[in-house]
Amino acid sequence: MKLFKKEGSKYWWYDFTVRGERFRGSTKETNESRARKIAALKFAEACENSDPLPKKAPTLRQVSKRFLEWVDSARIEPKTKTYYNDGWRLLSTTPILGLRLDAINNDVAERLVFSGSAANTNCALRTLRRILHKAEEWKLIRRASKIRLLPEKERTLRLDDEAERRLLAGAAECDWRPPIFELFRDVVILIRDTGMRNEKELYQVRIENINWDRQTRSGVDHGRKAGCFLPSVPLQGTSQQWPAGFARHARRQACPRAWCSTAAAMTSARAC
Repeated sequence: MKLFKKEGSKYWWYDFTVRGERFRGSTKETNESRARKIAALKFAEACENSDPLPKKAPTLRQVSKRFLEWVDSARIEPKTKTYYNDGWRLLSTTPILGLRLDAINNDVAERLVFSGSAANTNCALRTLRRILHKAEEWKLIRRASKIRLLPEKERTLRLDDEAERRLLAGAAECDWRPPIFELFRDVVILIRDTGMRNEKELYQVRIENINWDRQTRSGVDHGRKAGCFLPSVPLQGTSQQWPAGFARHARRQACPRAWCSTAAAMTSARAC
């Protein structure tokens, strides 16, 4: 290990190499004795939790099996598991499968090209980033490289009067049974009047979540921690006139949720 002073600097600098990687920097000390101790700490940090002999990092393909097994058994949300599996499906088509993990950095990630939107690319990049961090945790590499994501554009399409009119007009032309069309119409109107998200809020609304006296609704967001109640949201427009509609759908399905047939309605909408 080399300890020296740079021209024009009052501080002592260290310079050493560990397994082919160079470490060089200032100790921020003017006293040589203290500088040597700082440099020794830097050297110990570089060697910490690593083998004394050089060891090759595994390739992305080699570590993928262990990563996918971890995804399958880890205590993470089912949607997160699906997200990582989708990300790996995208990564498995790229030429970086044969690269060793310590050779994968942001420059490599920036050259990857995926079809679809920026969100699709970020799905693959987030999965790659997670693989690298797990490899660091498993002591397969010394440090995971930072992978930058692409900027994602916000949604610009609005469900306004015209969009609602065209949506319901298109649904009317589908070969649906009247109850399914009524359910779809009510769902569209309630989405617009309350701003509820489909799966986490709208599909989970129960009869007791609707306060018809105060014209508000509340509920539990199942995407958050268990038992986390959403704030009350006022009902607006035509949704204020719906107590009969909610009860009708609930009675038909013998279910406490207001929209027991929502999945069927939305499936029919996608198929039409």
